Amino acid sequence: MNGSAEMENQRMTRILFVDDEPNIRDGMRRMLRSMRNEWDMEFAESGEAALGVMDEWRSARKPFDVVVSDMRMPGMDGADLLARVKEISPDSVRLILSGHSDTASIMKTVGTAHQYLNKPCDPELLKRTIKRAFALRLLLRDEGLQKLVGQIGSLPSLPVVYQEVMACLQKPNASLGDVGKVIGKDVAMTATLLKLVSSAFFGLSKPVGTVERAVAFLGLDTLITLVLAQGIFKESPPINVPGFSIEKLWQHSLATAGAARIIAGQQGCEKTTLDDAFLAGMLHDIGKLVLAQSIPEQYGKVLAMAGNGIAMHAEQEILQTTHADVGAYLLGLWGLTDAVVESVAFHERPANAMTEGIGLPAIVHAADRLVHCPDQTDPDCEELGLDTRCLDDFGMRERWPVWQAAWAAHLAGGQQ
Repeated sequence: MNGSAEMENQRMTRILFVDDEPNIRDGMRRMLRSMRNEWDMEFAESGEAALGVMDEWRSARKPFDVVVSDMRMPGMDGADLLARVKEISPDSVRLILSGHSDTASIMKTVGTAHQYLNKPCDPELLKRTIKRAFALRLLLRDEGLQKLVGQIGSLPSLPVVYQEVMACLQKPNASLGDVGKVIGKDVAMTATLLKLVSSAFFGLSKPVGTVERAVAFLGLDTLITLVLAQGIFKESPPINVPGFSIEKLWQHSLATAGAARIIAGQQGCEKTTLDDAFLAGMLHDIGKLVLAQSIPEQYGKVLAMAGNGIAMHAEQEILQTTHADVGAYLLGLWGLTDAVVESVAFHERPANAMTEGIGLPAIVHAADRLVHCPDQTDPDCEELGLDTRCLDDFGMRERWPVWQAAWAAHLAGGQQ
């Protein structure tokens, strides 16, 4: 860690809370009193007051790390405030904490809020969310990544339908029918999802005609992952980078998700880990999409240098960072679980992850390699590119033939 990162790690996290209700602000002060030795907190009663506080702190060279705002406030609402925060302090993590999770409110925050939390919010959830948000800033301690994110300027926000689904699930007595209605409002996404779910990839015996039946066959977590992925990949603006294909990236990501879940199943993992493996496999290369969208010229040079090989070395040489770091940073801001963020961060180098045995980073790494080289039975093959430090430490050498055979059976028409 360089000197500036050490100083960043030592200082308190600066957080600005904005809410027009005095009782809410007082309650938040009491709720977060235990954090006063770690967090430097300010409270503002309006969007206008918040911008004034930010201006004072910025003049003192103390920008806020995190801004947490209510949604509905007189004058300037939370979405408008965070839009201004995005302009004047693009490095700040922007969170909405609101009692209104209706579609209109959520849609207004798309592109401005990194995460949307519902009131009443569990104190521990709020603390964890803010701690993780700041911890992810420490990912920027690498000067190359810091420079690159500065060039990108604006990282993508969570897809609207995914945010609506998650908001729906947080409501009391939410049902699968409610989720189906939320997804069903996006006719194009619904059609694409049902076509995908009915495809041979999922090994279903007959076509699926409704979202509710898709959930029954695949499970809610898998369907939500597909909603998220569809929103990311299928709604991406056109990308003109020689050697880059968003369709190929989508197909590889989908296959890696399936392979990761198969490997996790072969390892006897519990359902939560299987779901996380599918999600992490689906999003492991999202950093490539961000780079191709945001810095197409530079990323084109990366692909040209890499040729048909793994692009990590070319990324490091040209960008001074990697797609894995960029992807993990984005997913962390989106509020995905630590397990998924860690898996994306270390899917190319799982031996660097702080996990014991064949953890999720190693599972996603193996799935990625399996999809790239499905016929390769030798785990030591250089072309395969398995992290050699993991072969013996994580037992990959003896498990590889089992995983390879299971994936080959799936490709031949076996069930996931």
